[in-house]
Order: sequence, then structure tokens, then C-alpha cells
Amino acid sequence: MWRAALLLLAASLSVSLARPHLHALSSEMVNYINKINTTWTAGHNFHDVDYSYVQKLCGTMLKGPKLPVMVQYAGSVKLPKQFDSREQWPNCPTLKEIRDQGSCGSCWAFGAAEAISDRVCIHSNGKVSVEISSQDLLTCCDSCGMGCNGGYPSAAWDFWMKQGLVTGGLYNSHIGCRPYTIEPCEHHVNGSRPPCSGEGGDTPQCLLQCEAGYTPSYKEDKHYGKTSYSVPEDVEQIQTEIFKNGPVEGAFTVYEDFLLYKSGVYQHVSGSAVGGHAIKVLGWGEENGVPYWLCANSWNTDWGDNGFFKILRGSDHCGIESEMVAGIPK
Repeated sequence: MWRAALLLLAASLSVSLARPHLHALSSEMVNYINKINTTWTAGHNFHDVDYSYVQKLCGTMLKGPKLPVMVQYAGSVKLPKQFDSREQWPNCPTLKEIRDQGSCGSCWAFGAAEAISDRVCIHSNGKVSVEISSQDLLTCCDSCGMGCNGGYPSAAWDFWMKQGLVTGGLYNSHIGCRPYTIEPCEHHVNGSRPPCSGEGGDTPQCLLQCEAGYTPSYKEDKHYGKTSYSVPEDVEQIQTEIFKNGPVEGAFTVYEDFLLYKSGVYQHVSGSAVGGHAIKVLGWGEENGVPYWLCANSWNTDWGDNGFFKILRGSDHCGIESEMVAGIPK
């Protein structure tokens, strides 16, 4: 009996020794990940940033209120092994866009605004190409949560259906009715953007008007959803949803090693949980036999693989398959 207990203790000790505690964002963690030869490559995306800044980026409250579940009839669709929305709908430019949420926990609003922009274009057969305003959603949806301090993706899609959302491009773009007003910050040492800090990040005001010189009016600029729903936690259902209707918003738990992602298929190997994070899921495939979801992040193009990343598909890794939401435009 005691011998079995000793063996068990030795086994658990070897597992904990195999995963050393490494400082987040450190070169030691980068080296450790690359040395164990996992399915992805690590590198530095954030230089000289406070850990509090990175924590703030993960502004999605997981396991929040659920929308009604929409089950797709999957039998009629032959799903391909690889699928990329950017190639499927080349006439919709927002599919290729990577946004930057700045020092604000607005990922829940970004994932929604990005996927909604794509779907407005896809469902109009490319006739309506707009950037839906993450600013409008972030600042005006009281039921979504706490603005820059976190929100619920499901509530964002519900708000689009009930209240509508105006257009609005990236920071300083002067595109659309309400462009984003939170400045991007510099993840890299020598850049033109200001340094990133965890300070500030107050939610901007909800203004029910467009920026000066933009027509039509705020009210006339609104785009609405016809439906909003949860996608079942089932790989084939998620694939069918993306294949038929375009990208969805997903959310998952970010661990410290994810911050160092550069290429390959991410799976968690080191570090503790940072927080919940929402992203856009736009496709799937396999790399070296490893199944993945293809996702767009909102931490600018200098993060990860030009702003995009792949994450392990099929085992609800970090909760990625259990928090997918979507909707159909009016």
C-alpha cells in the first residue's frame, strides 16, 4: 500500500518537475516551449510591457449568459479538410483585417464587431462592405458587462440584434460613423506607438452621434442582426456554421504561454491562467497532422502570425469550443 503511494508521489513529482515555473513573457519560457518541441513556436510579442497590461487585454467573462442554441443541419454539407473564410469570400475585405484593442479589455466587443462585419458582407453577397464599430458596442452596450473592464460575447450579439450597431474603423482612420478612439500601443521596443501600460483604459463615452463630417446620421447608420445564437459545443456544428454563414466569435482561457505564440498550432504547455479572451474564428485545417481552428486576434499585426493564430481543435482546448456565438444580419 505505502509502496503504491510512494510511486504515485514520485510520479506526481516528476510531472510537476517537468513543468518548471517560468516567469511570464520571459526568454526562459520562450526557450522552454521551443525546446520541448511542441506543435508551435514561441517568441517575444510584448517587450517592456507591464504584466497588468497583458491581464487587461483578456477582458472576456467566460461562462456568462447563454443565447439560444442554433443547431445546423450538417447532413447536407460536405465539409472540407481545410477551410479559410478569407479564401471563400475574397470580396469581403474585413475578413483579412486585424484590429487593435489598445490598453482596454474590449476583446469581447472586437470579436463580435469583426465577425458581424464579415457576415454583413457575406450575407449581402459582397454588396455591403462595412467595418462595424467596436467603439459603439464597447461604449453603448450596458448589458454587455463593464466596457474596458470586461464583457460577455453573447450579450454583444444580442445587442446587435436589439439595438443595432453603427460603422466605425480603426483608431484615427476617420472611417465610418464611430471609429475606435483608444490608441494602439507599442508592443515592440522601437516603434512609433506609445508604450503599453495596464493603467488608464477607462471606457470611452457612449455618443449617439457620428464623428463630424460623416453622413448618414447615427440612427440611419445602424446595422441590425436578425438572429443571435450560441453554436453547439461540437466540432462539426461549429465547422458547418462557419462554412455556411461566415466567421464566429469564440472565447477561451488565455495562459501565459499563449502570449508568446508565433506560429504553428497552439496548445497550452506552460504558465498559469491570465484570463478569458474573445477572438474571431474564421476557419480550420490540419498542420503536420494536428487539427486546428484558424483565429484572428485583436492585438495588432505585430502579435503572433501577423495577428492570426491557430489553436488545437477537437478537444475543447482551453474551452475554445464551448463559447462560440454568432448571428445572421437583417
